[in-house]
Amino acid sequence: MAMLQTVPMEDRRCGIPGWWITVFLFWLGWVFMYADRTILNPIMKDIQLEYGLSATQLGLLNSVFFLSYAFLQVPAGVLGDKLGKKKVLVPGFIFFGVFTAVSGMMKSFTALLFARVMTGAGQATYYGPQYGLSSEQIPPERRTFGSAIINCGMAFGLALGMMVSSYLVYDQGYNWRVPFFVMSVPTVVIALLIWFLVKEKKSGPVAQQAADTKKGSFMDLLKNRNLMVTYLMVFCSLFGFFLMVTWLPYYLQNERGIDGSQIGNIASLIAWVSIPGGLLFASISDKLGRRKPLIMFMVPVAIISLISIVQMQDVNMMIVALCVYGLFGKLAMDPVLVATIADNAPKESYSSAFGMFNFVGMSSSILAPTIAGAITDVTGSLAAGFYLSAGLLVLGLVGIMFLKEHKPAKTATA
Repeated sequence: MAMLQTVPMEDRRCGIPGWWITVFLFWLGWVFMYADRTILNPIMKDIQLEYGLSATQLGLLNSVFFLSYAFLQVPAGVLGDKLGKKKVLVPGFIFFGVFTAVSGMMKSFTALLFARVMTGAGQATYYGPQYGLSSEQIPPERRTFGSAIINCGMAFGLALGMMVSSYLVYDQGYNWRVPFFVMSVPTVVIALLIWFLVKEKKSGPVAQQAADTKKGSFMDLLKNRNLMVTYLMVFCSLFGFFLMVTWLPYYLQNERGIDGSQIGNIASLIAWVSIPGGLLFASISDKLGRRKPLIMFMVPVAIISLISIVQMQDVNMMIVALCVYGLFGKLAMDPVLVATIADNAPKESYSSAFGMFNFVGMSSSILAPTIAGAITDVTGSLAAGFYLSAGLLVLGLVGIMFLKEHKPAKTATA
């Protein structure tokens, strides 16, 4: 039917399809979302020494960030559906850019914790509205691939943040506060570009009436089995990922004896390798028209790689294990999971469904940094944290077995 058309054929700007512009700007958004997060991680040792922190306290810097980030996901998604996605996304993006700079100004550990909470709150407005907007605009037959391109911004940002932070502090000798100032300016610029260049789809009277007729309660999302098992999978996937993002530089420096100037480059390998992995698996997923077979293949490989990171005594073999995790782990798997949500959620509830998706996933990121820090304080090693992450992936794999996919259908255009 004509009213089900996802992207108007006339949506072109300067000869460029409008959804390409949307994908590019949201890619940039994720670059700076992750860069602003990960500039903290290579300099954790410096922060620990300045404030005299335990590993558990150090983990709190990331946990409080993700606490506000996770718990505002659902409200941000619901507000995006009600008020307009850009009206929620852009002010929050500017807010987190400002508080990234404020983080570098804080003179006490308590004040730094507060700044991280505020930064997380600002970032919380991005995920649900962003994927809601992109899922509306990307043609269904390119949805996974388009999401994968957007998702690559996470990998670029993760690498950029770690490399810039390591370079400025360890190679150039700047204070650990400088990376926060450097990253804040382009963040605000990206927010303004999104406001002026991303076109939000307006609902006409007929479309709005249809949406109002179909609109169910938020609880309807929680009654959808396919959504629930996908939410479980993202929780298990993100626990290991954020343990890695938060603690891998610290682990490389303190347990593997790698020089501080090199840890950013090594840790960023996960991100770089995930880019071709994400694009490859997204393309395969779109061609298959199914998500479950790929998830069932990728997760066991990610489990083995997490265990191998600890087990491999040779540093070069450990680096290989890190690359394998990047190729098959969270960043590469995300586009497939995002497409699974888009396949199963009502279009009028996209922001809410994606907000819930990210809330559940980021709930694990609240726990992972502090649990890993506590494990390190008790055992003197992060090894048990990697094993716990692998065990959670096993749980997620069991859950995804209950995903029921319909037979792939040809996508019709009107």
